Amino acid sequence: MSGAPQPAIILVRPQLGENIGKAARAMLNFGLTDLRLVSPRDGWPNPSAGPAASGADVVLERARVFESVAEAAADCAHVYATTVRKRGVTKPVITPEIAARAIHSETGGSAILFGPERSGLETDDVAVARTIITVPINPAFGSLNLAQAVILVAYEWSKHEALASPPITDLGAPASQEELDGMIAQLDAMLVDAGYFFPPDRTPVVRRTLRTLLTKPGWNAQEVRTVRGVLSALTKDRPRGQARESKASSS
Repeated sequence: MSGAPQPAIILVRPQLGENIGKAARAMLNFGLTDLRLVSPRDGWPNPSAGPAASGADVVLERARVFESVAEAAADCAHVYATTVRKRGVTKPVITPEIAARAIHSETGGSAILFGPERSGLETDDVAVARTIITVPINPAFGSLNLAQAVILVAYEWSKHEALASPPITDLGAPASQEELDGMIAQLDAMLVDAGYFFPPDRTPVVRRTLRTLLTKPGWNAQEVRTVRGVLSALTKDRPRGQARESKASSS
């Protein structure tokens, strides 16, 4: 895990409690818990935030409220502003991926600013930041909601952290060549009894095709045993050659 402290997520003048809750949920999905609110429109705490957070209560409980962006980011050495619009401020513009790498390599705290839902960050808000984060997005439709913007940045940050991955399914020990050959030989004998290989001159090609097919999936030992059990069940109490005899009698 990186030794860098996690970045603070600063929501500047957020409008709806539901969106604050959804942003908190996005944060906790990727291990972020430092939520700071600048002048939330409907005040704080907001009863609508909890249900929208879907269990990310720890983020909401720790959330701090500030009157200005400068106060919210006062303890951070690196401040990033997320915006897709051009502003009257000249600053470096980077992607969330590059920002995540920078945050992990920087000393001192970092903060990421997100603007209000309707209008985004104002020019004065962006002026506080040192770097702008812009998400590569469809130029014909550049509308992201607040939680979406937070989750994109949080995900990139989390890629450098030792978060839990989905459990790896135990695929079982791979079948040995002997086990595969046994299964193929068993099926081959059944197909011979059933008169499958016809005409005779095509038999080598058909057998090669079947072998190729049956060795493609990468069977494990249990799967081979299961298939062989199925084949055995299909031929149980059935004398060898019975299928061919039935076929001959019907002709």
